[in-house]
Amino acid sequence: MSMTTHPITMHINGKPVGPVPVPDGIMMIDFLHEYLDLTGSRLGCGQGVCRACVVILDKPDGTSEEVRSCITGAHFFEGKKVRTVEGHAQRNEQGEVVALSPIQQKFLEHYSFQCGYCTPGFVNAATVLLEKLKRQPVGKDQLDQAITDGLNDHICRCTGYVRYFEAVKEVALTTPGLVKDAK
Repeated sequence: MSMTTHPITMHINGKPVGPVPVPDGIMMIDFLHEYLDLTGSRLGCGQGVCRACVVILDKPDGTSEEVRSCITGAHFFEGKKVRTVEGHAQRNEQGEVVALSPIQQKFLEHYSFQCGYCTPGFVNAATVLLEKLKRQPVGKDQLDQAITDGLNDHICRCTGYVRYFEAVKEVALTTPGLVKDAK
């Protein structure tokens, strides 16, 4: 990593950040952890394989995608809108969590995680998937494959896959407009 710095400005969890001078080559996860004290994204493998580190990049066209923050430089996000796992829950004026997002709540209800290390990545992956389903609902017969495709790249060392899957499925089936022919 270079010791040369350049300022970076972006929106994170709906709030403007920057300009903050950061070293060239710093990875986004290090920027989040060291400069913003947003430590929810986890550094797992450090090679972009496990996806515990993913953040959500909100694109100008209204779509979103997961980006692996352990292998993507912070300067890639210059001027962009990013969501981290800390940005999903509703908070009051004091910053206290008053309500979890639907996916966070269902992960708790389904006991989806054991150690929880991979959970931030799964929360972000499920959120991107549910947003995609909101724009492009699938038939009930296609839902299992859509969930598998949305979560497939994420690694859980405690083997919580089935519970994550079931939690996402419940949210998709009970949220109006995400699945065609669902009650």
